[in-house]
Amino acid sequence: MTLNLALVLREAARSFPGKPALLLDSGRVTYAQLDAASDRLAAGLRARGLAPGDRVALQLPNVPQFVIAYFGILKAGGVVVPVNVLFKAGEVGFVLGDSGARTLITWAGSAEEAAKGAADAGVHELFVLDLPGFPPATAGRPFDQLLATPVEGRPPMHQGDPGDTAVIVYTAGTTGRPKGAELTHFQLFMNADTPGRLFGIRDDDVVLVVLPLFHVFGLSSILDVCVRFGATMSLVTRFEPAKALEVMQRDRVTIFEGVPTMYVALLQHPGREAYDLSALRVGVSGGAPLPAEVIDEFEREFGVVILEGYGLSETASTTTFNVSAEERRVYSVGKPIYGVEVEVRDAQDRPLPPGREHVGEIVVRGVNVMKGYHGHPEATAQAMAGGWFHTGDLGYVDEDGFFFVVDRKKDLIIRGGYNVYPREVEDVLYGHPAVAAAAVVGVPDERLGQEVKAFVALRPGRRATEEELVGWARERLASYKYPRSVEFRDQLPVNATGKILKRELTP
Repeated sequence: MTLNLALVLREAARSFPGKPALLLDSGRVTYAQLDAASDRLAAGLRARGLAPGDRVALQLPNVPQFVIAYFGILKAGGVVVPVNVLFKAGEVGFVLGDSGARTLITWAGSAEEAAKGAADAGVHELFVLDLPGFPPATAGRPFDQLLATPVEGRPPMHQGDPGDTAVIVYTAGTTGRPKGAELTHFQLFMNADTPGRLFGIRDDDVVLVVLPLFHVFGLSSILDVCVRFGATMSLVTRFEPAKALEVMQRDRVTIFEGVPTMYVALLQHPGREAYDLSALRVGVSGGAPLPAEVIDEFEREFGVVILEGYGLSETASTTTFNVSAEERRVYSVGKPIYGVEVEVRDAQDRPLPPGREHVGEIVVRGVNVMKGYHGHPEATAQAMAGGWFHTGDLGYVDEDGFFFVVDRKKDLIIRGGYNVYPREVEDVLYGHPAVAAAAVVGVPDERLGQEVKAFVALRPGRRATEEELVGWARERLASYKYPRSVEFRDQLPVNATGKILKRELTP
């Protein structure tokens, strides 16, 4: 048996040749055009000596060329290594060196730093995409050279083993240097096919693609799923609430997939009532727990259901999911998808019974779990102890099999011997009418070991004092849980997907 993930594009082009695959400010790209362009890029890579298994780093924003290059690399038998467009030279160089990439495809906005990183890693094959609004790149070769090789008809794509690595996704590096999770063609196909069927995505759906495609959420849970089922993707290069609302109205978007900070930003946008979002039928949230107050307010204000899911880079994105309004459990991340097992374990790695009083580490095994960390067998063995992937996330499961994520294991605050889960405190703070964003961390304390501290950004035009917010939390939480101090910031630091970076808030 052979398999190439790019088969999903070939089949979509055959079934929906003239249908828009991508919608842009400047026009559209059909499935037939997308398939043909990726064939040319595959031919261009082969002409330059790309062999099956060679790694190609892909550092592009949400533009059609990302999708073309992604499927072109796969068709040629290469392995895609997505790279964050915000990375500096040292970060680019690390990913290139660790993955063993031989080629880097980047864009004008990242070209200077990317070129330095490539040079440090000894990568000489550098292709740069020029985009309007950015000075033309002086390093590397033009991206269009990769599309210059002529092809006839539909050339055959490389066919390898379903267990061959298709993508190496680098983790966020919250516990040391990033590690590359190797995801196979079969895993990514299953994580496109199964969640898409559960979710009921249709070929007439229009999905807003504002999450970065270089992140596993955007790549696996949006791009792969949409192409597998022939849906249309409306590309937005950078999340801004007004722009997102404008595009959702213009393209009659039916599905919005985002992280919690995006939902908060849409809720707080002062002109949201002016936009016609009547086509929107569902929201999907992942990447971080969505505060209960935000779920309630968004569903009330926008009249759509939000379905939460859970996953990681190491699990090819989706692990659990709430599949519909009828079958969901509000505030949970749903149940395991087909072919996936999930358990909650105690500190001795023993399964815990159901119940919110039994919080432990979430562990996963199944068809979606990575082959391992590229080039790091010891880290792989540690993460996969006993044949289960240990996520580092804390949660519990209820009597009906719905899972709830409480927090990151590393974020747990132990105050005077009591466990404090930051997410619970953050949920309370989000309920205050003046709070736009909140992050709760543990800070050293000589007497208690750790003390609870909150970082808060306020909504525009709203005011609140430290005493007011501490009092708000004290009224709603046990005495050991509420924050003893609040630090106000104009905004909280976030990564490229909009997840709050707590490590940048603490020394």
